[in-house]
Amino acid sequence: MRLDRGILLAALFLVGLGLVQVYSSSYIFATEMHGDGLFFFRKQALFAVIGLAALFWAALLPWSWSERAGRVLWFLAVIGIVGTFVPGLGLKIGGSHRWLNLPMGFRFEPGELLRVTYPFALAPLIADYARGQIDRAWTRRFFLTMAPLCVLYVQPDFGSFVIISLLTFSMFVTFGLRWRFIFGGLSFAVPVLSYMIISSPYRLVRVEAFLNPWADPAEKGFQVIQSLLSFYNGGLTGVGLGQGQGKLFFLPEAHTDFTMAVLGEEMGFVGFAILLMVYGFLVFRGFQISLQLKRYRDRVIALSLSLLLVFAVFINTGVALGLLPTKGLTLPLLSYGGSSLICTGLCVGWLLNLARESSIPLSFREKEID
Repeated sequence: MRLDRGILLAALFLVGLGLVQVYSSSYIFATEMHGDGLFFFRKQALFAVIGLAALFWAALLPWSWSERAGRVLWFLAVIGIVGTFVPGLGLKIGGSHRWLNLPMGFRFEPGELLRVTYPFALAPLIADYARGQIDRAWTRRFFLTMAPLCVLYVQPDFGSFVIISLLTFSMFVTFGLRWRFIFGGLSFAVPVLSYMIISSPYRLVRVEAFLNPWADPAEKGFQVIQSLLSFYNGGLTGVGLGQGQGKLFFLPEAHTDFTMAVLGEEMGFVGFAILLMVYGFLVFRGFQISLQLKRYRDRVIALSLSLLLVFAVFINTGVALGLLPTKGLTLPLLSYGGSSLICTGLCVGWLLNLARESSIPLSFREKEID
């Protein structure tokens, strides 16, 4: 079976660059914290192997099997996020119940799996909506599909909550949501999200730091300021791989949430722009694939997977540049983290699989062929 070379090469490039970035950004920190400068690099290398295995598994299965597997994994992810609250199984870190304890000291974040498998649960709803097949059964299915969002909010995993909400709204708009529902949804969402932020002290602090980080540069605004300084120091071509200063305990979470700032300092604007172009290519190909697919469900899945990449890159980069409030969201295929790398591997693998299904170009306006 032939795979889309462009998507595959872009994914391999990002995984390889991610290994370099994890080594560069975590070596000093790992040496101080664990006495082993390669502590995070070794784990990321293992995650990369598993993530690539997940990518090829998702890419090479017959699509009908992959579609069933996606729905099963969605169901398992829902069970997983509920399981994070079970004593002994769930792991609470920093006040959040997001992780499951696994053997050999590993942990897994089921919210990551929930995000990448969500398109398989959403696709039948969108397909029926686009064809006008809306009844009470459809409404019940819709609310059951949205129910896990409540668990994400309680964990709390506000990033996944927002991304899935944005994805749902975007897909309904794309496939014909009427204007009165669009304005009605926005009129409901804005005050609800505002209340969620105001009612949570740590979220309110993050918004205040975003609006004016220099009001408290040593505490609330520290992360954003250090990130911006790293980009500033990088200039056009960067200070050189491994030569960045921001990662030397100035920039918190340098190998996870703020790896983009490390890259911006060491590779400069040129490296930053090339990275965004690679992500842009992946997303562009995902959009192309969606336009060429025959079935509504497949179109929804391809477009949803592409938008998941868009939202993750946009939020992570926006945070690093001080354009969005601080939010712990990894950069796909690049940041340290096994859950993110493995689940993004599945996401790219499914896009590769769908690329094989899109051999006959069709537009959204043409009649669906089941």
